[in-house]
Amino acid sequence: MNVYETFEETVRRHKGRPAVRYLGEVYNYVDIFAFVERLSTGLKLLGLKEQDKIILYMPNTPQWIISWLSIQKIGAVAIPIAPIYTPRDLRYIAGDSGARTIICADTNFGYAKELKEEGVLDRVIVTRMADLLPRYKWLIGKAFDRIPEGRIDKGEGIYALPDLMKTRTTMEGTKAGEHETLEMLYTGGTTKNPKGVPINHALFLESVRAQLDVSTPVIPPPENVVIQGGPLFHILGQVFGLGPLCITGDCVIIMPKVNIDAFLYYVQAYKAKTFFGVPALYRMILEHDRLDFYDISSLAYCFSGGDVLPLETARRWKERFGKKIYEGYGATETCGGVTMPTVTEDVPPGSIGKVVSIKKVKIVDEATLEEMPVGEAGELLVSSDHMVEAYWNKEEETKESFVEIDGRRWYRTGDVVRKDEKGFFYFVDRTADTIKHKGYRVSSSEIEAALQEHPAVLAACAVGVPDEKVGERIKAFVVLKEDVKGVTGYDLIHWCRDHLASYKIPQYIEFRDMLPKSKVGKLLRREMRREERKRHEE
Repeated sequence: MNVYETFEETVRRHKGRPAVRYLGEVYNYVDIFAFVERLSTGLKLLGLKEQDKIILYMPNTPQWIISWLSIQKIGAVAIPIAPIYTPRDLRYIAGDSGARTIICADTNFGYAKELKEEGVLDRVIVTRMADLLPRYKWLIGKAFDRIPEGRIDKGEGIYALPDLMKTRTTMEGTKAGEHETLEMLYTGGTTKNPKGVPINHALFLESVRAQLDVSTPVIPPPENVVIQGGPLFHILGQVFGLGPLCITGDCVIIMPKVNIDAFLYYVQAYKAKTFFGVPALYRMILEHDRLDFYDISSLAYCFSGGDVLPLETARRWKERFGKKIYEGYGATETCGGVTMPTVTEDVPPGSIGKVVSIKKVKIVDEATLEEMPVGEAGELLVSSDHMVEAYWNKEEETKESFVEIDGRRWYRTGDVVRKDEKGFFYFVDRTADTIKHKGYRVSSSEIEAALQEHPAVLAACAVGVPDEKVGERIKAFVVLKEDVKGVTGYDLIHWCRDHLASYKIPQYIEFRDMLPKSKVGKLLRREMRREERKRHEE
């Protein structure tokens, strides 16, 4: 079965159950299904067909979920991206993927329109944040500026999402095969430009089921209420947000942006049982000054992903709520979880769990790819029966990240881990080329490339600086061109604001006369990162 067929079966089993809660409104499974039926028909009437690429460019909303499911019904390919991406990011992804259609929030319409006028896009489908809310809520929210609103211009090739959903006729969907691509996620990684990761139906469904198998002993479906602490454009956010809707019939609470008071209120009001969030979000909750006003004792399964969970945060959470935070490990290229915590046995502190049943792993020497003895650290390699085998249109990056060993395809994570004698895994280090900031995976190369476009910059090196609140802060080391004067760190940060998404902008700039390089001229980021880590520890 493909993803949409799985969703249809779930609707048949759970018709009247709440499916999505959003800004105080509830949509049951029949509601969501009806929206999808109408929107998918509207998309087909626009001429969209199987394997067409469609960009999703908006925050967590019911429209995001409905659009994603509608894309699956017509057999097209979703391209979910962060709503804070700049026109530069959008232009690259549209060009690289071949997407000619975008579904965006009104607050991002200006960027989408810019690309349409350039001829990069053919169709812009736009939705307001409150399009599916009752009109009185929309009016109240607008009156108090609680619902952001952007300007929408009319024109050829510009469509309002609600208008596409007005049709009362339905069309047959396309029966996509389980090995066909359902979406392409763009990941930062180690290169200047993000890389497209094609995810097929079989891989997505087996990854979701593997995650659900972990939490089922704690919360048997369909009794679960999931509060979404991560973005739907990210694979972990999809596993926790879309997975229950497609398979278990659980209710998912979504928010357009993270607000701690709103989060605490929703947990208390709707008795949420499952929570997924990045480590920084757990810390924000613990440090919230109104935490004592809320009862979040209903939470039974708290999962942390996207970055290494500090032991101190895990300890404080357990002391405060009497609940442990389960930590796993995954990547976009592996479609989420590789290792998961086991709820039926004690997990050692600092462990990222055991390998899930659908994945195969090797811990190898980075240089020789020879397997390391148990207990010794090495690079993690991952394989599965339905795995991603290559990046989209990235031959060189594919050669670097995917290898054949004993007739099997393996993904090289670049992360260093170790395994103990009981099979528990521990994260040790990660590639120096990737920074984890606020749960986002940020490419050092992309930051460096943006800085080096500045007319005064000769060379740049970006690294992550350890930070308990956000995982890592971004620091850039910069070498200015000879005889350049008067350029400050503030000037370069301001430059980055015009060239990078907000979460990629360096917080610190340090000027150097030179940067460390290997004998063949390769930038030694690892050395700079080691220097910063040592400074932090002191």
